[in-house]
Amino acid sequence: MRILLVEDEKKMASFIERGLKEEGYAVDIALDGEKGLEYVSINEYDVIILDILLPKINGLALCEKIRKAGSRLPILMVTARDSVQDKIRGLDQGADDYLTKPFSFDELLARIRALSRRPRELQEKSELRSGDLSLNLLTRRVLIGKNEAALSQKEFALLEYLMKRKGAVVSRTQIAEHVWDIHFDPMSNTIDVYINFLRKKIDGDRKQSRIETLRGAGYRLLAE
Repeated sequence: MRILLVEDEKKMASFIERGLKEEGYAVDIALDGEKGLEYVSINEYDVIILDILLPKINGLALCEKIRKAGSRLPILMVTARDSVQDKIRGLDQGADDYLTKPFSFDELLARIRALSRRPRELQEKSELRSGDLSLNLLTRRVLIGKNEAALSQKEFALLEYLMKRKGAVVSRTQIAEHVWDIHFDPMSNTIDVYINFLRKKIDGDRKQSRIETLRGAGYRLLAE
């Protein structure tokens, strides 16, 4: 899952980014509303965490612009403003949820999980399947038949991305942006290494790997 964090307080942004990455999320940071709008226009995200008090374009105005552009991306407002009227304004501008600072990081994670489960156009189901391979987005368990595969956070994120697009070819750049972040170098061999890690854990004794390599194009999880 790829998250955009729009937060102008660098220490707060760094704290949230570090915690989210430890949970296996890919995170991009925008330090002002203008940069946040730019990122939304050129990248694909699963959730936006949006502060209200931002330079250049404030969070409420940014939320309104995102909604007017037709985006249905889940938006979580995070702010020090805790009055009922402030919350109403944020929700009326198109936010899906509202979290007041200071907050528990565990609560932030719970809100993100809840937002990712909410029904919306083309919203993914909580369980992804391909043949006897299943991945549960809520419990974060991967099963091959009845046997559980122990995956690292990045391996899980990589498999999730491939399963959501099973049967389709995804490029190294797409994988880099969605499983890592905007600053990742897609030309490094990290993706190849993790693809190999994943194959060893989900292929077992299969003669043909579930993940196909298409030289010069990328990878594809075979639909079964």
